[in-house]
Amino acid sequence: MKEHAVVIAGGGPTGMMLAGELALAGVDVAIVERRPNQELAGWRAGGLSSRTLEVFDQRGIVDRFLAEGQKAQVAGFATLHLDISDFPTRHNYGLGLRQKHIERILAGWVSELAVPIYRSCELTSFAQDDTGVTIELSDGASLQASYLVGCDGGRSLVRKAAGIEFRGWDATTSSILAEAEMAEEPPLGIHRTAFGIHAFGREEYEIRDGKIVFAKEGPIGVMVTEENVGATTEPTLRDLSEALVAVCGTDYGIHSPTWISRFTDMSRQAAAYRKGRVLLAGDAAHVHSPVGGQGLNTGVQDAVNLGWKLAQVVKGTSPEGLLDTYHFERHPIAARVLRMTMAQVALQRTDDRTEALREIVLEFLGMEEPRKRIAAEMSGLGIHYDLGEGHPLVGRRMPDLELATASGRLRVYSLLHSARPALVNLGERRAFDITPWADRVQLIDAEYAGTWDLPAIGAVTAPAAVLVRPDGYVAWVGDRTQPDLPDALTTWFGPPAEA
Repeated sequence: MKEHAVVIAGGGPTGMMLAGELALAGVDVAIVERRPNQELAGWRAGGLSSRTLEVFDQRGIVDRFLAEGQKAQVAGFATLHLDISDFPTRHNYGLGLRQKHIERILAGWVSELAVPIYRSCELTSFAQDDTGVTIELSDGASLQASYLVGCDGGRSLVRKAAGIEFRGWDATTSSILAEAEMAEEPPLGIHRTAFGIHAFGREEYEIRDGKIVFAKEGPIGVMVTEENVGATTEPTLRDLSEALVAVCGTDYGIHSPTWISRFTDMSRQAAAYRKGRVLLAGDAAHVHSPVGGQGLNTGVQDAVNLGWKLAQVVKGTSPEGLLDTYHFERHPIAARVLRMTMAQVALQRTDDRTEALREIVLEFLGMEEPRKRIAAEMSGLGIHYDLGEGHPLVGRRMPDLELATASGRLRVYSLLHSARPALVNLGERRAFDITPWADRVQLIDAEYAGTWDLPAIGAVTAPAAVLVRPDGYVAWVGDRTQPDLPDALTTWFGPPAEA
């Protein structure tokens, strides 16, 4: 029986990101993945949000994604694009990039960190006790771990076996997604009809002047709304043809599908993100309509919130109670994502009353303040963890400022490449002594004379010092006169070391 500190079930974007986070912290982590390699059938998610790009920037890997994707204003609500080019971030855009490329790049990073992956097998069962989790695999092998994390999708076996409720709402719409050859070229782009939304495109495309320009040749990608909801079998070419005829009056001579799949607007969320030594992240914890493009991004950010906390518990730096903050912080974020996607699905209906409501909502979103607020939410830049009262920075992402230090200029996010927290002192040099935490927390004396500007909030008072967690969120703001810094350091990074 092989042993690891943490085993992750599922090697998609969430599982890969979590593995990378744990490996950076020096934790023995392994992935169990049913696919023989990282190849992915279908297009699935098609982009990265601004905050996810910042997360990759925090780890020093964002350029790998930028080199292959296409920058564009992809934040949107109910098909309305929301421009974030005026937001105070280095990544005031989204990135068009297919999920298969996102996974490949993440897998390359994880490979560099020497994370073992058990491929061509999947978790079939597990049993946990006070000492660990015993995991049985489909190839007959067994693994022993201190913790198991289910990143195994919406039908998560880990979630089901752990007995965690998956509460929410059943599907009201169903769509077939496919790639196939067509005898007649359909009108490329997104179309709204009385039946709902349907779209045609090709995998290869460019973004020119904010518009998608598809390649001239190649298989056609199809998304078409089905007339009925509730199919229990996998969709077939005949199902796809019939749906196209119902919506478009023709199936355009569709044939030779590369793949066919189905998605709905079912919205569900795990009642708990942790049960003992078992945790959930990504689609295993929350599923919803793909409208708005927040699914993959929410999962990656789950992983970054959980990774450093789990690492500290595994290494004995922090007590097990730190893991409870994962549910406390991330569950409300995903609950809000579910509400936002449900609202967008509702606004995509094509009856006269919904159309009237849609027009009013879009009118509001054309105004400055509503646009900023919703765009901050859709881009992930507006995430706010409830870490208590105080400075507006507390619980929000740390801006990637360029700091002046004794050794030269550096960006805040460069401090986070190794996933270590940092106390950034912007006041009197050597004002803080954090020697009891020096093995865990960086202390940076720096200067910054510019404006502190937060998305959708605006300028805030310049702090004297900020404590930045490994996930890039601010845990404490204050100065040398405030006595609560040791409490914040202990809460997030464990008790002080003995002298």
